[in-house]
Amino acid sequence: MIRKIGMFVAIMSYSSYNFAQGERAYQLETVAFYNLENFFDTVDDPNTFDDDRTANGKDRWDDKRFQRKLENISKVLSEIGTGMNTNPPAVIGLCEVENRTVLDRLVAMPALSAYQYAYIHFDSPDERGVDVALLYRKAAFRPLQSKNHKLLIFEADQPGKRDYTRDQLVVSGLLHGEEISFIVNHWPSRGGGELKSSYKREKAAALNRRIIDSLRKEHGDARIIAMGDFNDDPTDKSFKKILQTKSSKENLKPDELYNPMELMLKNGKGSLAYRDSWNLFDQFYMSGNLVNSQHEGFQFYKAEIFTAPYLITQSGQFRGYPYRTYGYSGYEGGYSDHFPVYLYLIRNSSE
Repeated sequence: MIRKIGMFVAIMSYSSYNFAQGERAYQLETVAFYNLENFFDTVDDPNTFDDDRTANGKDRWDDKRFQRKLENISKVLSEIGTGMNTNPPAVIGLCEVENRTVLDRLVAMPALSAYQYAYIHFDSPDERGVDVALLYRKAAFRPLQSKNHKLLIFEADQPGKRDYTRDQLVVSGLLHGEEISFIVNHWPSRGGGELKSSYKREKAAALNRRIIDSLRKEHGDARIIAMGDFNDDPTDKSFKKILQTKSSKENLKPDELYNPMELMLKNGKGSLAYRDSWNLFDQFYMSGNLVNSQHEGFQFYKAEIFTAPYLITQSGQFRGYPYRTYGYSGYEGGYSDHFPVYLYLIRNSSE
């Protein structure tokens, strides 16, 4: 099947997705991120505060509800990016994942099993027991190294008291033979107020900065994509002052960081809503050598928010918001309180 998209002609096949322009063909891959909104199993972990998400807990989180969550999430992941790509994402960052059990169940779901996803996950010290993880299609991506980086934060008003939060996961590997490093994030929340808690996310940004510097020290031309629920918008200090992300491709240097989500926010787009206000906490930013490089390999094409109609609340006070699993009135049976985000990478398919 052939379809025109922008300046390219897309040629679709089951095994891959290629663009043709004149005598040249281009290959497309999708990278996604999704906050799964408390993706817990039904078993009480005595070491974490997961009591609400058990059969006898406040949320009455039983096998039936867990199974519906699995069906919902697997459906979403299987469809992200398929407007332009015949396959679901090659790489998917996830957050609010409780453990390996839920990931094992997820990749075995009918909507995903045929694509042979594997995952990388480490337990973090988060008090609720939620972690980040990376799913990948084994046919598209081969991990080479993975490491979780501890984020050490202490309460500003209680010196010496640690705020146990999520680790930052770094996975370097080969995407169809090309090395790319992914950083998966779930930065500290805005609990207690945006300004009062901002220092925590600034420390998270500083850890991202150190990780990037370390990757570049090992490989000077390291190509890096960071993704996550940052609990900050692209215009906040953590991005603009600490990471120094750029919103424009123009004159972008290979060692600078580009955030395609900043202009999306300025155009009124968001991935979650609160009190009739939209935020774009779910983001990607990347090294400039994935944007304006003369490199013949994968390059950034565009980023999007995945807003399939079934992910959107269709009626009531929160019409237009993400259709979540639990809302103010209790169990709703939806997907998540966040929309997924995704980006496309493109390269000359002869590479």
